[in-house]
Amino acid sequence: MFKQGLLGDKFYIIGFSRRDISDSEFRDQIGKHFAEIDSTEWQRFSENLYYQQGKFEEVAGYSALVKRLEGFDLEIGACITRLFYLATPPDNYNYILDHLLSTKLSEGCGQGSGKWTKVIIEKPFGKDLESAKTLDLKLATIFNEEQIFRADHYLGKDTVQNMLAFRFANGIFDPVWNNKYIDHVQITLHEKNGVGRRGKFFDGVGNLRDVAQNHLMQLIAAVAMEQPKSFVKEAIRDARANAIKAMCCLEIDDVSKSVVRAQYNGYKNEENVDPDSQTETYVAMKLFIDTPRLENVPFYVRAGKKMDRDVVEISIVFIQTCHILFKEYGCPEIGNVLTIRIQPDEGISLRVVAKNPGTKVSLGTVDMKFSYHESFKTKGTEAYEKILLEIFAGDQTLFNRSDELESSWTFITKILEGWKKYHSPLVIYDDNSNGPKEAQELIEKDGKKWL
Repeated sequence: MFKQGLLGDKFYIIGFSRRDISDSEFRDQIGKHFAEIDSTEWQRFSENLYYQQGKFEEVAGYSALVKRLEGFDLEIGACITRLFYLATPPDNYNYILDHLLSTKLSEGCGQGSGKWTKVIIEKPFGKDLESAKTLDLKLATIFNEEQIFRADHYLGKDTVQNMLAFRFANGIFDPVWNNKYIDHVQITLHEKNGVGRRGKFFDGVGNLRDVAQNHLMQLIAAVAMEQPKSFVKEAIRDARANAIKAMCCLEIDDVSKSVVRAQYNGYKNEENVDPDSQTETYVAMKLFIDTPRLENVPFYVRAGKKMDRDVVEISIVFIQTCHILFKEYGCPEIGNVLTIRIQPDEGISLRVVAKNPGTKVSLGTVDMKFSYHESFKTKGTEAYEKILLEIFAGDQTLFNRSDELESSWTFITKILEGWKKYHSPLVIYDDNSNGPKEAQELIEKDGKKWL
């Protein structure tokens, strides 16, 4: 963003943490990640980096930050917009918000208005429905809604945003985007890596909270949402929120039938993970959307770590209707499939039925593919780059609204309660595999298969 001139002539990036280091040491630490950048460019960028030592739970660091920011305002001769980006473990949110309020950092530079201040909260937003409501209430007592940005970087991904254009700008898809033509929907979010250095945070949180409550919900909403009334901020957020609200919550007694929770074999040996941990690193579930468009269309979603490959994709599997002309020759088991790949190699493919080469009539399937990189000669804008630019502009279209979060947590909390009530078993799957056999059985019992 700096190299593209998107940050203005002067800006200040202040790191805040408990380590006792200087501005120059902070710059050196960050500089290690940018060894390939031209040294002159790095020097110009690093002059805008600063560091403030402080503990999240103690007021002293915040008081020192007040003086630091006042100095920056004097240097510029203006009230500089302040963005407080809470990229911290969720347990620290209460401390930080309380001290932003008590030190009046939340009020900006003293003009009696907080309109120049914005707060960004990274997912996961709470640990269950009640904690999410409590956090939202606290935010609302300190900031106005237009100052609050609940960040989920999946909403910044080009392919997720392109779902709107793909669905509603192409007249051939909307007529078949319903339960008359769609057999089922599959959503896969597989990561090849394990928890790595995130063990302390991840253990006790689990994939249901860490990934399903946010990333998977956004992908489900992209498929299920109705056409927005317009492409202004609130119309898009309304459509997204309505889709998430329409997800049918599982009854606590039915959770074990519709949800699989699992852990990869080597998880307990990871750094900062409890040797007796019962935290899931994989979750698969079957759910439905209560709308006239998608009534009775099953959604099969899965998300896991330490899988055989990195892939995030949505597949719309259409009802296979073998025309009477081809009955005697046989049709492929699965016919038309529309796949939207979010990563890697962002793009869209459509599987169609075609005649196999040769003198005899036999049918197979072929893929018609569109790749962002090949078509546009670019991989598009990085999700976090887009998220930051939208925060600068004050545009909340790509950010969760409180009602979206409440609906998603209502759905997820039912599953958590079902796991707790029935001591849902934690199955083990092999590292670098395609997940547990129980996830295969979840979809195969309905006569379908994971693609």
